[in-house]
Amino acid sequence: MVLPIGDDNRDRKTTPVVNYLLIALNIFVFIYWQNWGHNDQFTYSYSTVPGEILTGKDIVTRTGLGVTPIPVYLTLFTSMFMHGGLLHLGGNMLFLYVFGDNVEDAMGHIKYLIFYLLCGLLAGLSHVFVTFFLGQNLLIPSLGASGAISAVLAAYVLLFPGKRVHLWIFLFIVPVPAFIAVGVWFAFQVINGLGMLGRADAGGVAYAAHIGGFIFGLLLTGIFAKDYLSRRRTYKRR
Repeated sequence: MVLPIGDDNRDRKTTPVVNYLLIALNIFVFIYWQNWGHNDQFTYSYSTVPGEILTGKDIVTRTGLGVTPIPVYLTLFTSMFMHGGLLHLGGNMLFLYVFGDNVEDAMGHIKYLIFYLLCGLLAGLSHVFVTFFLGQNLLIPSLGASGAISAVLAAYVLLFPGKRVHLWIFLFIVPVPAFIAVGVWFAFQVINGLGMLGRADAGGVAYAAHIGGFIFGLLLTGIFAKDYLSRRRTYKRR
């Protein structure tokens, strides 16, 4: 077991209110609307179904897919705040708690929120199109904050590559540079994602959303953290 449990926050200057609100909203949705994961009707209705995104229409099946009360495209956002179980929720919120605060501090509250939602949307679309192009099952719903959080990890490693991240490795807590901690995580996503290639029954974990979110995070961080990066370059010149 390898989990991040904290990092060095001594240089953080602001309170990460947006990050706290995102964590609270994910927990609230899981407990209240998903009924601790037992409200299947709600979960199926508001998850992202690739077939629905590609056609723009609801798909009703005997396996659980029903009518979505909102335009199906909006499920790309609603699915970001739902989870498949306590472990899924807990793991995602732990990563968001550890890495999101510093990224919000660098970008600013509003830009961080836009970055998070935009990258989550693009991660969801990555999953939809990879599912289509690989000929996989278009009716398997996907949900979770992993795509958006992957973008947060990408931003973190670009902005703070040398910052120490404390990893819990079995019985030990080991501080490692961020580029190692995030690099190992990303390598795991790529390896497992490649293992799903060509499998028509692929499902369970939307690795394409993880990888897509990370890539878009790398591409967009320079835009959303432009002021922070400019200040850092000026400081180095001095």
